[in-house]
Amino acid sequence: MKHFFRIFFSGLAISLLAIGCSKETETLETASLADYWPMVPGKYIIYQLDSTITQNFGTAFKTVSYQARDLVDAEITDGMNRPSYRVVRSIRNLDGTGAWKPIATYSITHNGKTGESNEDNLRFIKLQLPIRENFSWKGNSYIDTYSPSSPFKYLDGWDYIYEMVGMPFETPMKTVDSTITIHQRDEEIGSESDKLNYFEKNYSVEVYGKGIGLIYKEFLHKEYQAGNTPPASGKYMDGTYGIRLRMIDHN
Repeated sequence: MKHFFRIFFSGLAISLLAIGCSKETETLETASLADYWPMVPGKYIIYQLDSTITQNFGTAFKTVSYQARDLVDAEITDGMNRPSYRVVRSIRNLDGTGAWKPIATYSITHNGKTGESNEDNLRFIKLQLPIRENFSWKGNSYIDTYSPSSPFKYLDGWDYIYEMVGMPFETPMKTVDSTITIHQRDEEIGSESDKLNYFEKNYSVEVYGKGIGLIYKEFLHKEYQAGNTPPASGKYMDGTYGIRLRMIDHN
């Protein structure tokens, strides 16, 4: 009889554990890609775009600002014959005056468990299921970061990680109640104050709002290459650039 109860309660514990795990899995996977990255032709988001560029032969920086609009233009088929969406980015003056001027197009694909963007033939895995705290994936795995001539070696090995899942986020437009933050990179190689040696900084983070899409983005890639007679001839390399997007309107 004792043997029977031992088996019974062991079986019951395993069953309850299985049910608990099942419920946890269901909870973790309730959010879909479309929840945080909805794609419908005609949908737009307007941002304040702050662009960091080099000047004075690459030794100094300045920030120029615009309004930028990402408009879902149409449903398309991408180069791999997958259903996708074409997005048109346009800019105008920061004060909202002037006509929108298209400057780029890119595509977005929700491919089962991943959400991808293809920008200038660079394919990023922006989102991946399940959407849960600390879940990570290699977001730049489709990009050639290993060829000797690749200009994108600094994108190698980036771990995209979900943080602050379901938490609010403040934008210039409003507080978005439910968001996900994707921490992509925060690294420094060398010291920026050391003008005698190579320095590199990479920082990237994105925030998506439920029912809206991308509401915040910050990206910076900075390189310092010492010259022959540092520090006077030291310079920031041409590859240095950065952007910040902050949502100010959407439909």
